[in-house]
Amino acid sequence: MALFNIAFFYGSVEEVYLDAIKASLAQDRVSFFSLSELVSISHEHFTHYMVCGELEEIKEVLQYVLIEHKSVGIVPLPSQQALIRTFMLSTKLDKSIAIAKVPAQTPMDVLLCEGEIVLQEVVVGDVPPLDTYDSVLKGKGLLGRIELLLHTLKKVRRLHHRRFTLTDADEKVLKFSAVGLVGLEYHNGTFASKLIASQINAGDGKLSLLILAPTSIVQYMGYLFTAFVSRWTPKQLPRSLGYLRSSKLNVETAQPLEVLIDGKERMETPVELRVEEKALALSVGEGFWEKQSDEVKGKNSTKIDHLPSDEESTSYFAKSIPLFEHASQAQYASLFGSLREEAKLTSTFMTLLIFATIIATFGLFINSASVIIGAMLLAPLMQPIVSLSMGVLRQDSVLELTAAKTILVGVLSVLVTAAVIAWFTPIDKMTDEMAGRLFPTLLDLFVAIASGAAAAYAKSNEKIVGSLAGVAIAVALVPPIAVAGIGVGWGEWHMFYSAFLLFLTNLVGIVFAAALMFIVLGYSPLHIAKKGVVTWLMIALFISVPLYSSFEKMKSHSGIQKQLTNLHITLQKHEVTLTHIELIQHSKKLEIRCEVIADGFLSKREKKLLKKVVEKSVGKPVEVIVTFRYRL
Repeated sequence: MALFNIAFFYGSVEEVYLDAIKASLAQDRVSFFSLSELVSISHEHFTHYMVCGELEEIKEVLQYVLIEHKSVGIVPLPSQQALIRTFMLSTKLDKSIAIAKVPAQTPMDVLLCEGEIVLQEVVVGDVPPLDTYDSVLKGKGLLGRIELLLHTLKKVRRLHHRRFTLTDADEKVLKFSAVGLVGLEYHNGTFASKLIASQINAGDGKLSLLILAPTSIVQYMGYLFTAFVSRWTPKQLPRSLGYLRSSKLNVETAQPLEVLIDGKERMETPVELRVEEKALALSVGEGFWEKQSDEVKGKNSTKIDHLPSDEESTSYFAKSIPLFEHASQAQYASLFGSLREEAKLTSTFMTLLIFATIIATFGLFINSASVIIGAMLLAPLMQPIVSLSMGVLRQDSVLELTAAKTILVGVLSVLVTAAVIAWFTPIDKMTDEMAGRLFPTLLDLFVAIASGAAAAYAKSNEKIVGSLAGVAIAVALVPPIAVAGIGVGWGEWHMFYSAFLLFLTNLVGIVFAAALMFIVLGYSPLHIAKKGVVTWLMIALFISVPLYSSFEKMKSHSGIQKQLTNLHITLQKHEVTLTHIELIQHSKKLEIRCEVIADGFLSKREKKLLKKVVEKSVGKPVEVIVTFRYRL
């Protein structure tokens, strides 16, 4: 009997395709067998195996090869694109046969789930879209990617956390809650393998496990955006994911969960995942080994500290994933205790505020921005305002009243202190620093909103709480109250109203935005926070009316400056050009100050004509004050 080197096993293969394979291997020493003959032939006659068929049939041969310790090559079916991508095979039959008939020189690791070979991935629970192949994005533009993103978002409604207990090869027990897990050994073209490409090596004896554990819908949407819309791979895993590397993992869940192996449901938890190191001599295409990462070097790795693991979080996320983050009881207690203390009216608070007011007021008089900034840093007024926002959010009347009382007393003390200083200071000239706080617009409200959100975020994180100083500078609470106090001291009630409006703008913007940020950070459920947030939204809309009017006026003034700057006019005998346009809004009339460059002295008639041209450009009567400069 002739000895053949290669045994070719075929399963569910169309006759035409099988005949093409046989014709391609006619010159080689190959014996063909149906899969049913796998256990009946004399395997000692063969040094290499080849296989073609459905995935389960291929894995049946691979399972046998593990026992016989022989090499094997796969001739994929045209439909087995995932298999082709994973092992760098070819879509062309001749090339795929050429790869498969050459015995493997380098054995690779093989991942087993309860003893069954895993070629692509093993999935426990729900892991969309980690188990999706990134080839679905091929050829899709931005709109196509967004459509795919929205389709995947529909699955979010049914997602919820389960309790997982993992035991690794070192008998270390890890407990956490998650939506699902996906384990893999090779670069298989899924989003999971794309995210951890630098951690995968088919010859290091370790499996990689990605854990999907989003703690809010917003966080999950960020992860989906990274997967579907973004064209770059993040250098770090999204916060919604955890990661493990080990040679063995036992996976247990509180309730049995289905386990999918290579896309098909096979069993339920508990299951054991383990890697047999360099146990499979599989013929692979050129480039397969080049894809393996050299960074990992067989080391175990665990990145799950950020995943929810305490009993409270586990129970909360088991119901559903909230829209925003959920702060733990410990986080809430810590922040709430701090805000309660900062809401109180204390001697320290009053002392710092009075000193800050004195510094700010004199800084306004001497027109010094640096002195005013120093007063901003010293003033503690931001603390009770942030506390008020939490009281509004949680509908805590005690915290609201305590913070409101502190703010009211603080504001009155600033007004009185600034008014007294203005009364006794023998200077009644308005400086630029004072004037700069008399025309609040919608832009100031936007600054306050951004500052309020930043203040709440900084306050909730002890590591960055020092950033509150920067927020205090950005929003400037004491200086506008001090300007209002100066207006009281001078008897300039328009000055008082305008400056105090700026303070109210800052107050409302901070309270509203800080409350929203605390919601996002998970410090209050929406059904509790809704009343307070809606109330302050209405206050913000009310205060926006005069701010919008000021904003429109600022736009108008900007347009006038643009229109008049470098305006060239030919009068009766002279040509003039307007430069350095400055607009000052008085209570009844707009004043325009500018420089006029002329080629000679203007007559009285020409000056009147110049004013008419300016008023015509502006579209209304104005006061015009000019400084003349002459060309020589």
